Amino acid sequence: MAPAIHPISLFFASIFTSNILLANFLGMCSFIAISKDSKSSNGLGLAVVVVLTITTALNWVVLNYVLVPLDLVYLRFIVFIIVIASVVQMLEMIIDRVSQTLYLSLGIFLPLITVNCAILGVSLFMEIRQYSFIQSAIYGFGSGLGWWLAIMALSAIRKKTEKSKVHAGLQGAGLTFITIGFMAMAFIGFAGLLQVQ
Repeated sequence: MAPAIHPISLFFASIFTSNILLANFLGMCSFIAISKDSKSSNGLGLAVVVVLTITTALNWVVLNYVLVPLDLVYLRFIVFIIVIASVVQMLEMIIDRVSQTLYLSLGIFLPLITVNCAILGVSLFMEIRQYSFIQSAIYGFGSGLGWWLAIMALSAIRKKTEKSKVHAGLQGAGLTFITIGFMAMAFIGFAGLLQVQ
């Protein structure tokens, strides 16, 4: 039975207070690596939004109409990853045809969306929390928007700090991790307003 969470509350909570990246720290590798450039960050962020929305909805359908009726729920990890890999492969082919520049700038990180733990994590949270189809689709979309918002914010901050005087010991990864920590605190600051359990 789906928990009684209003879809609008679920949508905003998945973007801010329960941000898959800044509250659960899932999907950090591509987040840190791509956020150096705003165009690539935007492209990867939008790709994550599309993949999360489609795969969460598809995984809900597969789980509830195939795996549960056939008593094959123990295969959910493998099946979820196959669905995610298929969607990412289709998206990769579309981006390659539509924007060769974006395809080349994303490089290895586009196919790595398949193994981005945020993508699988959202599907697993959807199952654990027993969301309905509508809740799952909204949660997937909101989580994708939250991931996109976080990578765009980090990209803008990193661009600004490039021109700032930063102590030598904090340059590079040190400043990036400190920035991510402050971003996580800022997003979790909305916790009194919205929370997804």
